[in-house]
Amino acid sequence: MEQAEIGIFGGTGIYDSGLLTESKEITIDTPFGKTSDSITVGIFKGKKVAFMPRHGRKHTIPPHLINFRANIWAFKEMGIKRIIAPSAVGSLKPDLKPGDFVLPSQFLDFTKSRKYSFFEGEKVVHISVADPFCPELQNALSKAADRINLKIHKNCTYVCIEGPRFSTRAESKFYKEVIGADIIGMTLVPECQLAREAQICYASISTVTDYDVWADKPVTAKEVLETLSKNVETTKKILTLIPDLIPQQRNCSCEKALTEAQF
Repeated sequence: MEQAEIGIFGGTGIYDSGLLTESKEITIDTPFGKTSDSITVGIFKGKKVAFMPRHGRKHTIPPHLINFRANIWAFKEMGIKRIIAPSAVGSLKPDLKPGDFVLPSQFLDFTKSRKYSFFEGEKVVHISVADPFCPELQNALSKAADRINLKIHKNCTYVCIEGPRFSTRAESKFYKEVIGADIIGMTLVPECQLAREAQICYASISTVTDYDVWADKPVTAKEVLETLSKNVETTKKILTLIPDLIPQQRNCSCEKALTEAQF
């Protein structure tokens, strides 16, 4: 089995990393079916890194049909200890502008029909996601943004919806005014909680593509892609800095997530 230290899930607009040397493509069979695509494994800054496009290389998989369990399982099988997960989001706050970057710290789950756990058999597991993201990875992402003089919004709440449709005006205003979330997307859940079950460190970095529909202008896929295309290079700059900014040894609690989670 090919091994790696760091895993990257490419979100909308990022279908290849363009960072790896000595790269090769591999496929991994999982108990949960096929992964979103083959996995590119290579060397970057002396570390083995694996890259997988979350929606497939040609963006053929909608959010509600992503096989999150297979994707996380495959990274776990490769020995990956840390996952960086870029994603595209809509803004629910006027000061989070299209083109801005956000480091979410909490999520609200409004998905409906996904597979949320690896444990559906003999074991009953209740993992804690009180703090869903690895603090060490969040710190590394924050430092990376500082190094390229990029303002990044922190302590934000990501509301995850089922998709693939965008919200109605009523829904958007509900998430903004009643729930009080900051950004809205379709892929964070259950990806982050499955990573926690797999005891893998995980952090998300989100690119704001639009103001969602609360701002009275309907969201279009074209608008999302146009904004993302302008920010892909910035996202890649952040990713290039991460290997040098994460500690060699993990000192967070992510790798012990199952210790007190089982009955």
